[in-house]
Amino acid sequence: MEVVRSTVTAWRTRDIVITAIIGVAFGVVFWAWGLAWSAADAAFAALPWAKDLFYAVWLVPAVLAPLIVRKPGAALFAELVAAGVSAYMGSQWGVDTLLSGLLQGAGAELVFAFGLYRSWSFPVLATAAIGSAAAAWLHDWVLYYADVAPEVQLVRGAMMAISAVVFVAAGSAALVRALSAAGVLEGFPGGASAREGAAG
Repeated sequence: MEVVRSTVTAWRTRDIVITAIIGVAFGVVFWAWGLAWSAADAAFAALPWAKDLFYAVWLVPAVLAPLIVRKPGAALFAELVAAGVSAYMGSQWGVDTLLSGLLQGAGAELVFAFGLYRSWSFPVLATAAIGSAAAAWLHDWVLYYADVAPEVQLVRGAMMAISAVVFVAAGSAALVRALSAAGVLEGFPGGASAREGAAG
């Protein structure tokens, strides 16, 4: 995967379609993950912060979509579509699901924007994933964990960052390579880069 490459910022119809598909697919995943998340409380009763090692499932579209289409706004678009689908399906967090999606997408978007949407190396993907996790961490701290001790919050943040690097950055890179090898990403910049990286 290249570090720097010039990028055309205009969205094509295929970019909109694939980003929306990613958002819808992960919206269903988000809804199901929300059910599993609540059901897992008992299993993590002794170490509740350890559950945050699996938090980053909610952040995947914020890196996966931009990695494929490489267009400004892809992280926000994908996360908002996913959040909207999850909310429509009855997410237990209701309207706040949309706010979460907005913040999580924005956290990654800022990192890609800082690199002018030209750098797609693994360190950039990892930083964007951590940016998304940081936004989610701050949101949850204010809305759901305001009474939790700061030191516990810091541990939660560290777990979320680890989760983001593993599930979001590494997971997205691996998924793009697999989809590219299967020919699914023909015509997308992320697919071409994955093939070049494999060939190299």
